[in-house]
Amino acid sequence: METTNKIRAIITGATGMVGEGVLHQCLLSDKVEAVLVINRKPCGVTHPKLKEIIHTDFFNLTPIQDQLEGYNACFFCLGVSSVGMNEEAYYKITYLLTMHVAEILSRINPDMTFCYVSGAGTDSTEKSRSMWARIKGKTENDLMKLPFKQVFNFRPGFMKSFKGAKNTLPFYKYISWMYPIGRLIYPKGFITLEEVGKAMINSANRGTGRWILDGKDIVAMANNQ
Repeated sequence: METTNKIRAIITGATGMVGEGVLHQCLLSDKVEAVLVINRKPCGVTHPKLKEIIHTDFFNLTPIQDQLEGYNACFFCLGVSSVGMNEEAYYKITYLLTMHVAEILSRINPDMTFCYVSGAGTDSTEKSRSMWARIKGKTENDLMKLPFKQVFNFRPGFMKSFKGAKNTLPFYKYISWMYPIGRLIYPKGFITLEEVGKAMINSANRGTGRWILDGKDIVAMANNQ
C-alpha cells in the first residue's frame, strides 16, 4: 500500500558523484521535508531543509546515534571502486561499513526505507569470480535480512551527471558523449543521476518489500509519480 508521508532522509556519500546527485534531487523535491547528510568532510551545500553531520569514523556511529532518530529513509551512496584494492580492504569498506550503518539505522528507525547503491553485474549468488560482484551481492543479501520497512538495491550502470555537479568522476567526463548512443542502444545500462535520485525518493512511499532494481527499473521508478 502506497503512503504519502513526507520523506525525512539520511544520505551518505554526499561528497561523491552519486550522493551529490541524490542530494540535489532531494533538495529540489517537495516530497522531501528534511535531509541529513553524514560526511567525513563538508559537502559545501547549504539549504533550509539540510542538516550536515561531520563524522570521520563510520565504523562507530555511537557518538551521533541520537541524531539519526526520526528519519524514514536512508539513501546509502557511500562506496569505493574496487580498482587497485585487495579483497580484505574492499570487503571492510563495502560490506562491514555498510552493514554497521544499516544495522544501527534498522534498530532505531524500523519504519525506514533503505536504498543501497550497488552496481550492474552484482552477483546475488556470491559465487562470482569477480571479487567486487561477490561482495556487493553479499551486502545486498544481508541488507534484505534487516528489519527495515523496505530495502531497494540499486544496480545502475553508466550514470550521466547533471549540470553544475562538483563531484563527477574524471572518467565519466571523458565518456559522457557516449550517453545518448548508449541510452538508445542499451537503455538498461545508461541512466542519469536525476533518475537515480527521483527513483530513491519515489521508492520511499511504495509500501513494504525487498527489491533489486536494474537500470530500466530505476528509470521506471523515477517516472512513477
